[in-house]
Amino acid sequence: MKLLFYRRWFSPMSSGLGFATAAAIALMEIALASVTATEDGTADINYEVKPIILPGATGAVALDYFAHDRATGKVWVPASNTGSVDVIDGNTDAVSQITGFPTGEIERRGRKITVGPTAASIGDGVIYIGNRGNATLCVVDAKTLTRGECVPVSADRPVTPDGVVYVAATREIWVTLRPKAGDSTPAKSLEILDASDAHHLKPKTKIPLENLAEGYAVDNQHRLFYTNIEDAGATVAIDVRTHNIVAKWNPGSSDLQGLALDTARRFLFVACSDHVVSLDAAHDGKILDSIQTGAGLDNIDYSPDVKVLYAAASQTATLTIAEVGDDGKFHLKATVPTVKGARGVVAGKGETAYLIDPAEGRMLKLTRKSDSPLSIFSKNNWFADSRQRRFWSLLAVVKSTHPIPFG
Repeated sequence: MKLLFYRRWFSPMSSGLGFATAAAIALMEIALASVTATEDGTADINYEVKPIILPGATGAVALDYFAHDRATGKVWVPASNTGSVDVIDGNTDAVSQITGFPTGEIERRGRKITVGPTAASIGDGVIYIGNRGNATLCVVDAKTLTRGECVPVSADRPVTPDGVVYVAATREIWVTLRPKAGDSTPAKSLEILDASDAHHLKPKTKIPLENLAEGYAVDNQHRLFYTNIEDAGATVAIDVRTHNIVAKWNPGSSDLQGLALDTARRFLFVACSDHVVSLDAAHDGKILDSIQTGAGLDNIDYSPDVKVLYAAASQTATLTIAEVGDDGKFHLKATVPTVKGARGVVAGKGETAYLIDPAEGRMLKLTRKSDSPLSIFSKNNWFADSRQRRFWSLLAVVKSTHPIPFG
């Protein structure tokens, strides 16, 4: 609501108007303008993006699936072609490095590239790392950062791990796959490993699919695993106990990317090429809403703590932040400028989020600026638009005409 009616009654510089009143009116105008910006979904002034350089990165680093450990606050980033996994402390932004992961060549879009660890998933006191360089899954202790046992993702097929996720409901590791080279047929399935002993993985079974799986989301409460099927324009739900596909939905696009989930309200968010669709997973995948984000989406994420969706568009260099209502509809909260190529986002603590910036070999950390009432009036704040400049101009005039001490 725009409460600008004060300006019809008097000007802040009206004859006889006291300094305190004038300042209060100016402050109110700025504050109300800030509220208006938030309602319009353009309050990116409330956020800032900080780069976190990865150790040993001297150029582009292949970055893909990374994970936030809610128990420790650490962010686990497989830095593929460097042969390391980097661990960011969520409080200090200090980066620890776990080295020694093998790298290798794979074929991608007709050319060979060097890759290593590319996926991370949080387990029970351990982190599971998928390595496309040698087609293995490795176990890392979450506290000591010590690498343990590594096992082949598949003993009988020329495939490499793509997405890796721990399913707590069944104590299994579910893996989406990619071919090492050429024919994609061997990778048209999900590989399941037994993680009942968290430190020692064992092959368990496979789930055949009509094409490659892209993205994932896990609902441990309702015992469901979700993934997209490439080229088929379909999102499927799989019972994690029976390993059977129990639902298949059409989100309205053939270009499907990542998934995110609101487990409590059972909203499934599907990233398409330039928008995100909200599905009602409790009612046959009914489409509830859609929000435009700009082109170049990959992995998206959702924070159940603040009920906010994050979607990074690499081509338009923007991060869309949207609140999700109880009806499953999106409410744009902010569109934050990032950099070209920044894609893939993971929600951190509170309103913090992390993005990958492969071209620069770094991570980007999004934080919300202070909620202090005074913070929006700082000259160093991003809120340096015309309204803020107008505020400082008003105060300068007031100071020149009212000889009152002013810090």
